[in-house]
Amino acid sequence: MSSFTPLNKTHGAGLLQSPPRRKWLCTALGATAGWVTGASSMAWAGAGSTAEPGPSNRLALLIGNADYPVPHDLPPIHKNVMDLSDALAERGFDVTEAMDLNEAGMLATVQEFVRRVAKAPPDATTFFYYAGHGLQVQANNLLLGCGVNPRAPRKDLLANSLVLQHQLLAQLPARPNALNMLVIDACRTDLRQAFGDQDGFNQVEAPVGGLVCFSTDAGRPAVSPDRPDQNTFYTASLVKLLREAPAHTTFNDLFRLVKQDVEQTMLAHPVQAIRQLAQRPFIADNAAVQVPVGATALQQQALALANAAQSEAELQAWRAVQQATWPLDVIDRCREYLHVFEKGSQVGLAQLYMSGAQEATRLLRSKSVHLYKTSFISPTQDHADLHRAARGDKDAAARIARLHKAEGGERGLLRYAGWLQYASALGNGIASYELALLYRETGQAVLAAQAEARAVELGYQPPRSLSHERK
Repeated sequence: MSSFTPLNKTHGAGLLQSPPRRKWLCTALGATAGWVTGASSMAWAGAGSTAEPGPSNRLALLIGNADYPVPHDLPPIHKNVMDLSDALAERGFDVTEAMDLNEAGMLATVQEFVRRVAKAPPDATTFFYYAGHGLQVQANNLLLGCGVNPRAPRKDLLANSLVLQHQLLAQLPARPNALNMLVIDACRTDLRQAFGDQDGFNQVEAPVGGLVCFSTDAGRPAVSPDRPDQNTFYTASLVKLLREAPAHTTFNDLFRLVKQDVEQTMLAHPVQAIRQLAQRPFIADNAAVQVPVGATALQQQALALANAAQSEAELQAWRAVQQATWPLDVIDRCREYLHVFEKGSQVGLAQLYMSGAQEATRLLRSKSVHLYKTSFISPTQDHADLHRAARGDKDAAARIARLHKAEGGERGLLRYAGWLQYASALGNGIASYELALLYRETGQAVLAAQAEARAVELGYQPPRSLSHERK
């Protein structure tokens, strides 16, 4: 496979020195590990450990599995973990690195991380990252332990993997006043294999206070270089933007910028096969609060100075963008902001919001979405989700649909269907399947089949045991 240019491993100008990183030093196939913190060290032996790290407001666990049977080994993974660890440390995270863990090692490491998250302050921000092989079996997203052949029989894959939905997403404590981030960069090095790959991840929805990101769309493969001195496309963009993003950028917006950067980078790649496999990263966003990227004292000082430098006129113009709940209004207010404040502090986000609102407008004009402006101004809805839905957020649209379902009555049912149609058009496969169930219940067989086909197209497969209920 042709390679691409790696990131330069440099830190952003003006940032504080990275704090000491905590590392897990792991055997390639074993579950034993040791901690090293700064110049001191302490042994760790799983549940029997008595030494506990103190609480932190920013916790990160990075797992990188590169050691798989040839030709399935993943040379860039260790560089991914080290570079991302540096970038997160610059943003104030207490980072734990874990390399080449088997299923037992991953489970023990994740369980320890879950315990640390549970003991962290209520406003703590957490970040889980996995890079390695990942695939879907029986609607479950699997993170493969090292040493496992990704082409092994399904029963072997299930026995040697961490199940993302049950063993991680469901275990992390909800953070209604903070943010849990789960970032999965599961990839392939063989382009020919990637073209025929049908093992991409199943769509998921984030729990309350959660942000779930995959390096590519559900049901699709992500590709990787075959050299250890380069990052994968997704992690390269994530590291770059973590280092470059202004301190006021929220993590929610950061990952949307990463999504945009990955797609643009791959579509412009000189290798045709990579252009054809261009990744469009998946985001499931259910964050209750918006957490800024900046955390260190110097970053917070820079944020305060940037805010002070904004004129009252710019602040009002940006508030108008954020408060818009109808896509055409978002577009108009973004254009006004960009016209008046060509070098304003929110130019990048204004362009991002306008792009999302333009796509939303296009979909709302289609015959398959029965949703109108009055649906975006109802006082009974969550206004935070209305703002997001106006900018093209598929998950906010699905949550609004379910609020209307709870209303009951004919009007509530019509709005429920309309918002599900909108969420499906925006790319929410779970909402599309939910719409298929609604059509089936109301005797609209053709529409039900179309909605179910759309769910499959978007990479969603309902668990067999729950095939007649909403997932």
